[in-house]
Amino acid sequence: MARGNTRPTSRDVAQAAGVSQAAVSLVLGDKWRGRVSETTAERVREAARELGYRPNLAARNLRLGHTRTVLLVVPALTTEFFAGVYTGAARVAADHGFGVVLYPSPEGIGPARDPFASAQAALDGVIASSMAADALTAIRGDQLPLVMLDSDPTGSLGAATVNLDIADGARQVADHLLGLGHRHFLHLAADIPSWTFDIRARELAGRVAATPGTTLRTAHTPMTIEGALAATETALDTPGPRPTAVVCDDDKLAAGVYKALRRRGLRIPDDVSVTGVDDIALAAALDPELTTVRLDAELFGERGMQALLAVLDGRTPDAGDIPVHLVVRASTAPPGAS
Repeated sequence: MARGNTRPTSRDVAQAAGVSQAAVSLVLGDKWRGRVSETTAERVREAARELGYRPNLAARNLRLGHTRTVLLVVPALTTEFFAGVYTGAARVAADHGFGVVLYPSPEGIGPARDPFASAQAALDGVIASSMAADALTAIRGDQLPLVMLDSDPTGSLGAATVNLDIADGARQVADHLLGLGHRHFLHLAADIPSWTFDIRARELAGRVAATPGTTLRTAHTPMTIEGALAATETALDTPGPRPTAVVCDDDKLAAGVYKALRRRGLRIPDDVSVTGVDDIALAAALDPELTTVRLDAELFGERGMQALLAVLDGRTPDAGDIPVHLVVRASTAPPGAS
């Protein structure tokens, strides 16, 4: 068995599974059918998973060439943002002869299951978008070239981290609303324990607190329209100054806020201003159109793939966060405007 920090070998796998090294090579090379039994093949795969074994990619690539395949792991496909990330990553990958396999993790941002029996043997690298720092150990993301998107650079397991300047986005929202004269805020915050949402909350709170006479209330909600509607109604029933501006972590949450405000007979933006983040198609479909922070998802995916290509080539990826921009539309106005 492998000990300490010694990298496990095919011999270790063979010993753990009780088979020959030749059988290990057949199974992990997917050439076992008709040569070893299904039971034996599964025993070999399980031993390889438990040991964290990866084939010697240098030797393997001399024989076969790179697989030229990258796994893009995202929390879900329920928002078009991650579709944009995939589009951008796939575009750059195609220009360099790589393919991108998209994997929406069943556990959201939490620990991702291995999407196939031997991901580490079939991939050249992993890009993980908006995942927790330790979410990729099951697919050996900590042993493959890994680029983290939308992740705390100080806690990342990746060889590189690529981020949107989401902190500046939160500051742009706060400055816009404060500049209009708003002093009482409701932050409709996604109930997801994620670096990106923590950053938004911190920057918004800091900007608002720096202005005298302000209040900021936070309501946590699932990332659904129905959840946002319920959280907004509860917040409006809470004693204290009624918010004149609702800051949402996501455009979809803003749609729930719209419904809640209209149920209460409150007008947007005359009585309450509303902002979002993402600038997905929904933002312009809402009435009035939504003021939101535009995140360039395709550029995000492009930069992530470029960073992974740099890592694979032994180069240092480009540094610097991707700028974001506040798009001001009709959902924000001075408080009490009519």
